[in-house]
Formats: sequence, C-alpha cells, structure tokens
Amino acid sequence: MVTQSKFPTMSRVLDSSLRLKTFSSRSEYNLVLSAVHKLQESGFYWSTVTGTQANMLLSTEPAGTFLIRDSSDNRHFFTLSVKTDSGTKNLRIQCEPCGFSLQTDPRSSQPVPKFDCVLKLLRHYMPAKDSNNSTRRCYYIYSGGERVPLLLSKPLSSNVSSLQHLCRKAVNGQLEDFEAREELPLPIKDFLQEYDSPV
Repeated sequence: MVTQSKFPTMSRVLDSSLRLKTFSSRSEYNLVLSAVHKLQESGFYWSTVTGTQANMLLSTEPAGTFLIRDSSDNRHFFTLSVKTDSGTKNLRIQCEPCGFSLQTDPRSSQPVPKFDCVLKLLRHYMPAKDSNNSTRRCYYIYSGGERVPLLLSKPLSSNVSSLQHLCRKAVNGQLEDFEAREELPLPIKDFLQEYDSPV
C-alpha cells in the first residue's frame, strides 16, 4: 500500500479527506489526482459533503439530478449521490489503477464498464443528446431489496462556473468527432483537453 504522503510534491492539491486515503499504487494516485482536478473544475463536486447532507441537497430536485462527493468509506475515494424516484441513492465509485467504475451489486448481471476519468463514467450513464428515453439503454441499481433504474440527467451545481468553462463544456459536447477537434488551433485543443467532457 502507498499512502498519499509518499508523494509530498502533490499533497497540497488533494482535499483533507482524500489525504487520509490509502493508494494501492502510484498509477492509482495519479488517476485520483487527475480526477480531483477535473471534478474541481466541474462545478458539481461537493467534496466533503456527507451522505445525509447530499440527501438534503437532492431532496427537492427532480429524479436524475446528481452530485459527486468524497466517500466516507476509506476503501473508496468518491461517491455518486443521485435522486431517483425511490429517493436519493449513494453509489460508491470504485477506483483501480486501470480506471473508475460504479460499485457492483452481486444481483446485477450487467457488465460494469471502467473509465480513466470520473466524468467519462458519468457521461456513460447519461442519455445521449440525440436519443429519447424509450430507446436509451437502462442500467439498474439495487437498493433496499428493490431494483431501481439509474438515470443521470443533470448535475447539481456546487458553485457558479465561469463563462469560459461553460463554453468549453458546450464545445466538447459538439466536437465529439476526433477529426473536427484536430482542426482546431493547438491552444484551443489544449484548453479543451484540460476538461474533456460536456458534463
């Protein structure tokens, strides 16, 4: 096991609750560090909010509203809190050196994909912009003995994003084609790559 303190040059970047976590490898540490940078830019990372506080924040929101927060479980770094028709559900995000995935349930037969970024994981579970709900793939979570559809429709903002960041998200949503992205000037490509998600 590797503790975060073994990487002192980057220790000030991580939130105090993440500093107490144990990393299995340098690659896992780098994966989490990159995720924290992007989540801090996202505008819906609530950091040290507890599960109870997340339930209160999401209680008046429509189903599909979600946020990301630090996990209270020392074996995990992040938790996805999402409002469903059955109330707020808190799903741990598993982290391995090869990527992030939602914590699996033994009753689920669906394969659980892994992503190199938490934002890509969220994007996977959101409906495609050109699909309607009747044709969208559906994932289920199990909570309290019931099977609940997992729907991520909109993040709950934790702060006001800059116009520059909102424009970057909009451009990322329109430029999913690799060739169109390659035609952009290098400084713009670099800026888009720092936060490469429309979420």
